[in-house]
This record gives sequence, C-alpha cells and structure tokens, in this order.
Amino acid sequence: MSRTYLFLKVEVEHDPEEAPQRIGDEICRRLLKLYGVREAEVASVTAVEE
Repeated sequence: MSRTYLFLKVEVEHDPEEAPQRIGDEICRRLLKLYGVREAEVASVTAVEE
C-alpha cells in the first residue's frame, strides 16, 4: 500500500470568541474518523485582517 501526504489550506469564518486551533482540531478529528486518515495535524494558524 502506498502513502501520500496531502497539504490542505482551509479558510473558515468563525466568531471572535471561537478559538481557531479548536476548529482545526475538530477538522482533524473528523478526517481521522470519516476517511481513515492515519495522521492529521494543524501545522499553523494565520489570522486574516480585513
């Protein structure tokens, strides 16, 4: 079986009270559960000023 690394960039809108790291952690948990992903992590979080 082969192994492939996928690098994704995801932009989310959220309330100022919500922690972006927590949203990223939830996305990782869902990837692990739903898609049989071996490993998922939030590598960085960057805020966008508008």
